[in-house]
Amino acid sequence: MRYIRFGVLSTAKIARTQLIPAMFRAGNAEVVAIASRGSKVHEVAAALQIPKAYESYDDLLKDPDIDAVYIPLPNYLHKEWVCKAADHDKHILCEKPAALHEREAAEMIEYCKEKNVKFIEAFMYQLHPQHERVREIIASGEIGDVKLMKSSHSFYMKDRVTNIRMDKEMGGGSLYDMGCYSIHAACHILQTEPIRAHALAEMDPDTNVDVSTFAHLKMTNGVNVMFDCSFDMANRNEYEIIGTKGTIKVPYAFRPDKNEGGIGLIVVTCDGVSREERIPGDLYRLEVEHFSNYILEDGEPFNTAEETIRNMRAIDACYESIQTGQVINIKQ
Repeated sequence: MRYIRFGVLSTAKIARTQLIPAMFRAGNAEVVAIASRGSKVHEVAAALQIPKAYESYDDLLKDPDIDAVYIPLPNYLHKEWVCKAADHDKHILCEKPAALHEREAAEMIEYCKEKNVKFIEAFMYQLHPQHERVREIIASGEIGDVKLMKSSHSFYMKDRVTNIRMDKEMGGGSLYDMGCYSIHAACHILQTEPIRAHALAEMDPDTNVDVSTFAHLKMTNGVNVMFDCSFDMANRNEYEIIGTKGTIKVPYAFRPDKNEGGIGLIVVTCDGVSREERIPGDLYRLEVEHFSNYILEDGEPFNTAEETIRNMRAIDACYESIQTGQVINIKQ
């Protein structure tokens, strides 16, 4: 059995609590090194049983025993360290959103192609099998023709002083942090893309960061998509598909791992009669294994470069709409 040997750039919470444990559970990966600026990285490495700890990202990238890196750095640092990782022939799994705008994402992806390394934006939610089941139900015609998709993703942020999500220069904002999921899910589930965007936001008066965003997308197939994302509301991570005959609700759409046992739940309602389907899935392990197989077998990525660029294009349009108050046509 071949393994992909991972290095992790940062001791970010998502790395410590989700991705690194998933690398240990994966059947084709192992984590061999972690890096962070400062001596605390050695404590983290010891606690997580990671063999090597580096006090600089550059030193980790120079390690010849590392095949790929996971990058959970703040959004504004993604391009810099994706390109540096590519310079050292490391394949890259980069946290979402990949960049701060479409042009930056396209430049990163092109650079990785030039350096002949694999790059994937880490939209892990899509690998949970509940979403493939939703697409099967839609294709079966059970809920009729799809007319509308609604999506909500939020949590109430208590600490707004030190949280980097509230720093505009670092790529903070609810649209970057959570709205990106709703946009991606609309394209992934409906197999289409947005052609128009209209959004408005509630901005933090001190940081000028969108703490809540409310948006409407018109898709190429005529379906309407409405989504909201927020640092100012209770925990939600859900979507609903509304058709001419019925509805599909997915209450743990983006973080089914927070449900007991990682169980995804699908609720289908037609003619006032509902049924539930419960679907298990080890979300982050699936992400690590898919990415590792993409490298080992030169297979298909679970999230393509085109999907990454498309998502950033829609995010750009939403921010432009927030700034101008206008409906924005999205160039294809």
